[in-house]
Formats: sequence, C-alpha cells, structure tokens
Amino acid sequence: MLTFRKFILAVATLTGTIIGVGFFSLPYITLQVGIWIMLGYFLALGFLSILIQSLFGQVALKTADLKRFPGYVRTHLGRTAERVAQITTIFGLFGALLAYLIVGSEFLYELLSPIFGGGTVFYAILYFMAGALLILFGIKAISKIEFWGLVLFFVILAVMFLKGSSQINIANVFPGINGLPLNFRNFFLPYGPILFSLAGVSLIPEVEEMLGDKKKLLKLVIPVSILTAIVVYGFFIYFVLGITGQQTTESALGGLKNFLNRGIFSLAVFFGVVATFTSFIALGLNLKNVFQYDLKINKGLAWLITCFTPLFLYFIGIKSFISVISFVGGIFLGIDGVLILLMYKKVSQKKFLPYSLSAIFILGIIYEIIYFI
Repeated sequence: MLTFRKFILAVATLTGTIIGVGFFSLPYITLQVGIWIMLGYFLALGFLSILIQSLFGQVALKTADLKRFPGYVRTHLGRTAERVAQITTIFGLFGALLAYLIVGSEFLYELLSPIFGGGTVFYAILYFMAGALLILFGIKAISKIEFWGLVLFFVILAVMFLKGSSQINIANVFPGINGLPLNFRNFFLPYGPILFSLAGVSLIPEVEEMLGDKKKLLKLVIPVSILTAIVVYGFFIYFVLGITGQQTTESALGGLKNFLNRGIFSLAVFFGVVATFTSFIALGLNLKNVFQYDLKINKGLAWLITCFTPLFLYFIGIKSFISVISFVGGIFLGIDGVLILLMYKKVSQKKFLPYSLSAIFILGIIYEIIYFI
C-alpha cells in the first residue's frame, strides 16, 4: 500500500510539472495543421519524450546525490557542457516565464476587464507585479499549491465539459465530415510546442528522491506521467476545438466566451489565471535560485534579472505565445535532449541510440533557428 501511494504521488507530481502553459496552445495548433498531423506528432514526440526522460532517469539513478540538471551534466560531461546546460536552463526559464506572462495576463484581462475596464498592458503589469513580489519574498508552500492547482484543473475541466458538451461539434475536430483538413504548409508548427508541453526533466531528480527506497519505480512513473498528460491534452483539444472551431484563439480559452455563458467562461479563465500564476512563481523562484546559488549573484540582483527580463521582452513586442514556446521547446529543450543522450552514452557505453536520436534534436534546432530568422 505504501509503495502504491508513493507511486501515485510521484506520478501526480511529475504530471503536474509536465502539464503547464504549453497545453493552452494545442487547440489552436491543431486548427492550423489538422487533427491527424497532430495525432502523428503526439505519437512520435510522446514516444521520444518518454524515451529521453527515461534515459535521464537512468542517468539520475546511476549518479550519487541529488543535483540540478546542470549538476548532472557537469558530473558526466565536464565544465564546458555544464555551462551549456546553465545557458539552456536560464534562457529556457526566461522563455517559459515570458509565455506565462503573455497568457496569464490575457486570462486576467478576460476575467477582470468586464468589471474594471482597462487594456491588456495594464493587466500584464498587474500580473507581473503580483508575481514579482511573491518571487522576491519567496513562498514555501508553492509545491502544495501546484498540486492542488492540478486537482482544481481536473475539477474545472470536468465542470466545463458537463456544461459545454452540448456545444461540441465533432466536425470542428475530425476531417471527413466537413472537419479540419490536413495542412502540410504548417507541418512543422507542432514540433516545438509539443516538445515544450511534454517536458518534465527538471523534476525527475526530485521524483526519484520522493520514491525513497522504491527508486526503480521511476522507470514506470515517467511513461505513466507523460501518457497521462497526453490523454489530458487530447481531451482538452477535443473540448476546446470542438466548441470554438475556426474561432479558436492562440491561448485556447479566449474563444470560449462566444459559446459558454459568462459564469462558466469566468470559471475557465479564473483557472487559467491561477494555473499560470502559480507556475510563474515556481519557475521564477527556480530561476532566481539558479542565479543566486549556482552563479553566486546577490539576492536583489538575481530577483531583478529573473523578473524584469521577461517583462522587458514583453514590452519590446515579443507577445506571440506560440512563437515563444516553439523557440524554447525546439531549441533549448532540444539542446537539453542532446546533453541527456551524451550523458546516457557515458554511463551506458551505448553509442548508436544517442547519436541517432541526437540527429532528431539537431534538425529540430536548425529548423527553429531558420524559422525565426
């Protein structure tokens, strides 16, 4: 019974980490490429994510002491590789914080502007100020808040489905009945966002620690957590796209206001605010700690860099949610994937698998760089 409880808690923790801001992009991306291409990506990248994170799990099991991702890289690949890992971690977190700021402030605008008025920039500043203050002073209960946030997510999703299921039009989702055609023009669009939406590497060492003397369960926890996230994503795509169809927005929830009553829509965007805000704080605290403890920057400056860099990027016009997560997922998570494969090669002495899979990530990195240039 204790073993089962540890397993469920580990799965809930890792699944809660994986299900982040990326899932809000998935209905809109499905609209752009068609459901069959999207399912193909989930099949391929779901398998790839399970494999890569499982390989990292093996690396973690064979490495003494609990470390951050750059610490594992330093142990197995040396100082130069560690610096690369630090760069991908820092810029990846900057990108994630920017994505949360873009989407979270949009949800806050949808929730409060009918009551108080004001534009999106005002709510972006309000969202940022609240998050920055909590990051400055720290909040020890954030992991518990994130866990209950996941529970709240499932409850609200269930309520939304019960109240909005009558609005679902299956033809908005599936081709063959006036549904979404295949769109090869945007064929590569899902790559970065799906990779971003399935990422959970950062928490695998903590999950390993949670399992205590049952660490071998990690081999099962990782695939179950990723598959759970994929099932939730599939349900979310079906629900949102089935209702909003061609009116689906980049952040998913915005388009629902034309179809759901105000009460249910407010519930949906309230969840969006809570879900993005708790994650914004958690990621901000993580990044501040990287600057403060790993790079030895004083607390005040670490906070300033952490919080004001995403705000600066927002105000210079980087406000495309999908572009941001595509860049982070395709480039920074792609580099992390290569580093994991090189570490696995070092601890296992196997060469073919690391080299062949690295080619996939390298091609993805090249595509994202060319696309954004």
